[in-house]
Amino acid sequence: MPVIRRKGWEIPESQATPEALFLDRRAMLGLLGAAGASGLLPAPALAQEDAFAKRFPAQRNEAFKLDRPLTPEDVNGNYNNFYEYGTEKGIASAAQKLKTKPWTVTIDGLVEKPIKLDFEELVAKMPIEERLYRHRCVEAWSMTIPWTGFPIAKLIEFAKPTSGAKYLRMETFLDKDMAFGQRRLFMYPWPYVEGLTMAEAANDLAFLAVGAYGKPIAKQHGAPIRLAVPWKYGFKSIKSIVRFEFTAERPKGMWEQLQSSEYGFWANVNPEVPHPRWSQSHERVLHTGDRVPTLLYNGYGEWVAGLYKDMKGENLFM
Repeated sequence: MPVIRRKGWEIPESQATPEALFLDRRAMLGLLGAAGASGLLPAPALAQEDAFAKRFPAQRNEAFKLDRPLTPEDVNGNYNNFYEYGTEKGIASAAQKLKTKPWTVTIDGLVEKPIKLDFEELVAKMPIEERLYRHRCVEAWSMTIPWTGFPIAKLIEFAKPTSGAKYLRMETFLDKDMAFGQRRLFMYPWPYVEGLTMAEAANDLAFLAVGAYGKPIAKQHGAPIRLAVPWKYGFKSIKSIVRFEFTAERPKGMWEQLQSSEYGFWANVNPEVPHPRWSQSHERVLHTGDRVPTLLYNGYGEWVAGLYKDMKGENLFM
């Protein structure tokens, strides 16, 4: 008899996203179609919306599962780090000022041909899927999210970087009228920047999210496109990306610029390496309040540990 050995972060299908969530989404799209047919919505506007919206819910990639239940959408949607809209967690209302249409994405730097295109045009060129990811914040809380999006590896294929590209630098928007946090926190080095090595970006886990919970991503989560790398601390989670630059120089992210002694380039999760001001040995599961042991690489070492072998002199954690 064959024996199935689950990986440490896998769960049974019974604990995955409830089917009703996806059925409700399909029902809503059906109602939109009916409204368009009856003349309640302008046909061109409806067609433009459907070009992107009809891709949700996306098929789940069963290779990516969890060891705990999903964080409820309402909890996730009201507990966010998005400093462009304030330093507190309850920024969901303020983040609605984010305007995502139109949204232009630039791909440049060390690539065969720099390009600037509409966000939905870029996503139309990508195969999207759903993945269940666990995330851990450096503040020692964690959540689990069903992201929809595409691997960064697909963006790399599309961009065709040259051999000189060693890093992928990502940049968010800069609009002080749209994001009051960029005015209020005037000492911060806006726009927000984060980076990955090319090896990290090409890893199977590295993901660009354009949706969550079976629908397009909410504004407070970093619409319309954000980074999701589950083996790193949450400050490596750039939101509302407008530029992907392939470069030979290591990017310096915003938090590293602000406090390099606490927030480094690598941001890899290690429970044995404390933050300078608090322990990282445990984490609080956001929607239950349970405290559980933190896992090396957030439990994804099987996928990513090989990226960091023999890196002498590098402060890999934090």
